[in-house]
Amino acid sequence: MELRQLEYFVAVAEERNFTRAAERVHISQSGVSAQIRQLEREVGAELFDRSARTVTLTAAGKAALGPARAALAAVGTVGQAVGEVTGLIRGRITVGMVIGCTVTPLFDALAAFHAAHPGVEISLLEDSSDRLLEGVRTGAVDLALIGAATATPDGLDALTIIRERLVAAVPAGHPLARQRVVTLRDLMAYPIVCMPPGTGLRAAFDQACAAQGLQPAIALQASAAHAIADLAARGLGVAVLSDSMTESCRDRLTARTIVDVETPALLALIWKNAHNPSVRELLVHSRRAFADFLGLRQ
Repeated sequence: MELRQLEYFVAVAEERNFTRAAERVHISQSGVSAQIRQLEREVGAELFDRSARTVTLTAAGKAALGPARAALAAVGTVGQAVGEVTGLIRGRITVGMVIGCTVTPLFDALAAFHAAHPGVEISLLEDSSDRLLEGVRTGAVDLALIGAATATPDGLDALTIIRERLVAAVPAGHPLARQRVVTLRDLMAYPIVCMPPGTGLRAAFDQACAAQGLQPAIALQASAAHAIADLAARGLGVAVLSDSMTESCRDRLTARTIVDVETPALLALIWKNAHNPSVRELLVHSRRAFADFLGLRQ
């Protein structure tokens, strides 16, 4: 008894027609018929009633169908298991990271993944959140760390790493530095320095402004948080950042939470193909790395 005989038997049973079954398994009808006859001789019983126009299972055929499907499924499981191991031995994974990201546990996760699976080639791509999101959707990127304004993009899986309020950062002598409470409308009197469209933080800021019918004066844009902070420190505008982005510049900028912006800036890992063994393994290392990082911050 051969596996191909079981495959042809299941195909005929499901199609109820030798011609359609032959098309399904990509061999001639005579080839299917010959293999089914050989199978019937081996099991000692006819499996199909061929007397009518539609092929039907005999009692013996009905009894054999379940075990035949189970045998084919078992073979498929073996192939999948071997394929996963092979993929983790000599596969490839493309990882994306949003431009200007200051949270680096992803590097720790990549290092741990590489140590565990040195045969997998890792490709790291830095880009805007919007382009990384599209890359994950199309399959060009396997997993990406992006800034976002929504927890789970449509059609993708996501793991939120950080959820932070937006802040306004200004030099010590700026009028907003003297206010204990800063609202979004307060910012409208000043030029704004922020990230460009396509970033999660900018999306959160734009959504908040639109909800209140406000039109901010965007004076300057930069993709890196430290560049935005440097511009604000030189008096070129009010920096709009997330709380953690201002940690390294608290010696020259005063940060005030924008109290009426409820949409947080998110940092999230996103992926599409959870069946990819490399993606699953990298997620394990990423969860561990980010958990350790967040634990140290608290």
